Amino acid sequence: MSSRAAILAALRDNAPAPAPLPELPQGLRYPDPVGQFLDMVSAVGGAAQRVTDTAALNAGLRALPVWAEAKQALSLVAGVGDSTVNTEALSDPHQLEGLDVAVLPGDLGVAENGAVWVRGSKMGRHRVALVIAEHLVLVVCAADIVSNMHEAYDVIELERPGYGVFVAGPSKTADIEQALVIGAHGARSCTVFVVGCA
Repeated sequence: MSSRAAILAALRDNAPAPAPLPELPQGLRYPDPVGQFLDMVSAVGGAAQRVTDTAALNAGLRALPVWAEAKQALSLVAGVGDSTVNTEALSDPHQLEGLDVAVLPGDLGVAENGAVWVRGSKMGRHRVALVIAEHLVLVVCAADIVSNMHEAYDVIELERPGYGVFVAGPSKTADIEQALVIGAHGARSCTVFVVGCA
């Protein structure tokens, strides 16, 4: 018997007994996922508002200084806001430079961390709008808020080919001297509107 075969035989003879795989944790469940979500959006540096319907959403959007003062605004949520930018008419995403505010639809919200899942197909022709806008407004339905990431991954269906991203608050980094900087690599603010009743 070669030394290699002897080593492999010794390993097989002394292998530990098989053990059952552990149960996967299912994450925290909240009695009020919407309330927890609103709290967490604020905790990660964003702002959250709960509104009853599209009319209230439009009123809330108009009340935001970043929307009222925007020179270039984009809304990809049907019936919400008036866009001054038409992404479908732009051939080059670089033409979105200077976009002040973007309003995008979210597919679901996660109560444990305040994240909103945004699907690439809902970002219009140029998904760069998500990160190039100075200010970001996300819209999610209250019925689409789940307690934790386990539940979120059970709901998400990835398009093939496709793109999607979780967004939790405005852009931020603390790499430099452990000082938190907001808006370093993307939106300087993020407002999330939660529409309807859960």
